[in-house]
Amino acid sequence: MNAHLQPTGSAYFIAKETEVDEKHTLSVLVDNEPGVLARVIGLFSGRGYNIESLTVSETEHEAHLSRITVVTRGTPHVLEQIKAQLERLVPVHRVVDLTVRANTLGHERPIEREVALVKVKGTGDNRAEMLRLADAFHAKVVDATVEHFIFEITGKSSKIDQFVAIMKPLGLIEVCRTGIAAMNRGAQGM
Repeated sequence: MNAHLQPTGSAYFIAKETEVDEKHTLSVLVDNEPGVLARVIGLFSGRGYNIESLTVSETEHEAHLSRITVVTRGTPHVLEQIKAQLERLVPVHRVVDLTVRANTLGHERPIEREVALVKVKGTGDNRAEMLRLADAFHAKVVDATVEHFIFEITGKSSKIDQFVAIMKPLGLIEVCRTGIAAMNRGAQGM
């Protein structure tokens, strides 16, 4: 076997060479109890799967259920393995591949949104430019002094990436992002 094709210990290695990596958004409905998130994350890290985005929150208070939204990347074979392994975890009630469901419904992707807080520092012309660009991106000022702004921006990850990139040369100090929240279009639930 060639040196560059040696197994890495990652599940990505076992995928067929002809398969191409795809980015998928998975929605996982779990019991809201201590240790569940650690078990889900452990499944990913223990098998060498990467998590690009992770959000979790209780969504059904009376039923004590939480929804974990995971964005991951892999070949179709690896993605099927991830879903099957998640479904076998005891506190998991349901796993839905929102990307596959969106395609089934005739959409390219599920509805995906992210929130970010972006802190920038500047004076004079840079300050005016920051406000102009924030307005163009529909970002709200949530904190301000004569030296800085903190903007709140909501949208697709690509929109937030673009906003952060244009703020860098103007005085970007810090960025905090929530991760992706996702849902499919239409009247059908998860």
